[in-house]
Amino acid sequence: MSNEKRVIWLPQKKQEEFLKRSEYEALYGGAAGGGKSDALLAEALRQVDIPYYRGIIFRKTYPQLSELEDRSAMIYKAAYPKAEYNRTKHCWQFPSGAKIYFGAMQYGKDKLNYQGKHFDFVGFDELTQFSWEEYSYMFSRNRPGGPDTRVYIRATANPGGPGHSWVKQRFITAGEPYTPIEEEHSIKTPDGKSVDIKRSRVFIPACVFDNKELLSNDPGYLASLSMLPTAEKNALLYGDWDSFSGRVFDEWRDDPKHYKDRRWTHVIEPFEIPPHWAITRGFDFGFTRPFSVGWYAVDTRGCIYRIRELYGCTEKPNEGVKLEPSAIAQEIRRIERDDPNLKGRNIYGVADPSIFDKSRGESVADIMARAPSYVIWAPGDNARIAGKMQYHNRFAFNADGMPMFYCFNTCKNFIRTVPALTYDERNAEDIDTRLEDHIYDECRYVLMEHPVAAPLQRSVPPALDDPLELNAVKGKETFYML
Repeated sequence: MSNEKRVIWLPQKKQEEFLKRSEYEALYGGAAGGGKSDALLAEALRQVDIPYYRGIIFRKTYPQLSELEDRSAMIYKAAYPKAEYNRTKHCWQFPSGAKIYFGAMQYGKDKLNYQGKHFDFVGFDELTQFSWEEYSYMFSRNRPGGPDTRVYIRATANPGGPGHSWVKQRFITAGEPYTPIEEEHSIKTPDGKSVDIKRSRVFIPACVFDNKELLSNDPGYLASLSMLPTAEKNALLYGDWDSFSGRVFDEWRDDPKHYKDRRWTHVIEPFEIPPHWAITRGFDFGFTRPFSVGWYAVDTRGCIYRIRELYGCTEKPNEGVKLEPSAIAQEIRRIERDDPNLKGRNIYGVADPSIFDKSRGESVADIMARAPSYVIWAPGDNARIAGKMQYHNRFAFNADGMPMFYCFNTCKNFIRTVPALTYDERNAEDIDTRLEDHIYDECRYVLMEHPVAAPLQRSVPPALDDPLELNAVKGKETFYML
């Protein structure tokens, strides 16, 4: 009788890199076809020989789970012939007694369905479909069911989706791929002692070119991806986190190599603002949600520069710091007193018209106008579609590669939130207001104070690196990868 082991599933190189990580959180993927779901299913199997082990893998809705369920039947049943799957409970039970569940959180409140439960392993397939609140809630459910189990979280994702912004911030822009991102928290115990807790996370990129088996079994898949619209192609084929389907501002570019010459980029390095340039301040109030204050310089040709920001957000995306209007006003005055680009300037303030509402007592505008802070606002133009078009008009590049809007690279929250906005499924001309849109609104009021006409000619930035030569050229028309 042969002692050779039967191979049920063997990880490819990038999958193996993901599977061997020791960090508490790991995100795998960034593009289509990297074998993300297989890697997540295999990772969940790691501890099924422990009787009290419990794992769970999430998709946003239960219908979306069907493909995972079908694939798990092929892998799990082959590896453990006596394992049984209960489709009603969406649960695999293994011979040891260990269980792996499939779960969903179609609505934010659905996270409470898992209250009081524990899971040694938590997995999220297509993490960008989830909110930060849904993802972070499962930290509290991620605890051991008994001694010696490993407790950790794994996720896969493609660019795009409602959670794109926070996923990008947490895993992509926070550090280099493969490099652990360290996070330290200090908590107080009931006896007053301080306990430091360290957690780490990491991003493992993968794309279809890493999945040799898929390319061998389906050579046409690569061609299918290359035929997608430009934004989807860049996201799903190359894992470009600055390009995805449904993105509102396809014009946006953040290219460090052009920070100095200011061509083909909207993000630049800070510089000293000339004294004759006008300064406008924008404001969108929030208490439980973030408030946003932005300072903008306007040059002699009407180009706008976002030069400073004050964003009232906690460490959790889209959560406000609950700062009173008077306290916000005091901080505005401090910044305008200390910032060399703002000190001594005549600054015009424009804000969300709702801050002038007196139906519930003293308005936010009146509170901020009190001495000693004395921050004065004028009501902004709240025309949503016209305001969005002002973004498009200013983000567009002219023939020389110059836009009519720039953002200092120190304005991290603008760079994080505005380019990640997507369209509302119910209103195709407007942004999805469920997203973190506070800076967007604040800036919109400023742009409406300085409207510009649509450019007569919009120029396309140079194509991205295209090693596979997938950009098509037909006559004089070039289809650029954006």
